[in-house]
Amino acid sequence: MGNSKRLFLGIELPPDCKTALRDLDPHLPGLRWVPGAQLHLTLSFLGDVEFSRQDILAQTLKDVRVPPFFLPLQDVGSFNARGRPSVVWVGVGKGHPHLFALHRHIQDAALRARLEPDLKPFQPHVTVARAKGISRQALQPFLRKHRDMEFGIFRVTEFTLFSSVLAHEAATHTVELRVAL
Repeated sequence: MGNSKRLFLGIELPPDCKTALRDLDPHLPGLRWVPGAQLHLTLSFLGDVEFSRQDILAQTLKDVRVPPFFLPLQDVGSFNARGRPSVVWVGVGKGHPHLFALHRHIQDAALRARLEPDLKPFQPHVTVARAKGISRQALQPFLRKHRDMEFGIFRVTEFTLFSSVLAHEAATHTVELRVAL
């Protein structure tokens, strides 16, 4: 672990959007809300990256260019694992073309830095809660109440390279690099 960091790329949310998402917390048993400081939209998860590769990655990321764009925070849903909710998310509308272009350029930058790109299908969302031991039935009223609701809109003017340290309760994210669009 000493010569690598667990890295991912994401978009940070402005404080007012973080507050709006934090205020959604229905305080249901089995639902652990993500702390405001950690709310973000993941663009690509890179996993453990050796220090020697991080400088190269920083250089390739600085070449990524898309125009700034606006994203809405709207709709609430859940991802399921083994038939039970595992994550509650807030969406970002119907998929802004600049967001998908940014994702593609970041994947290319990771490849140019000779890293394994994140090959999972890109489903842009903000994880707002982790679910453990809550049934779909218990979560359904909350999801229904907030379906298609809008929680703010924000302008994306940069993306961020984060390092992540896993701990028992939650991961700690540290900003390693910000790249302006």
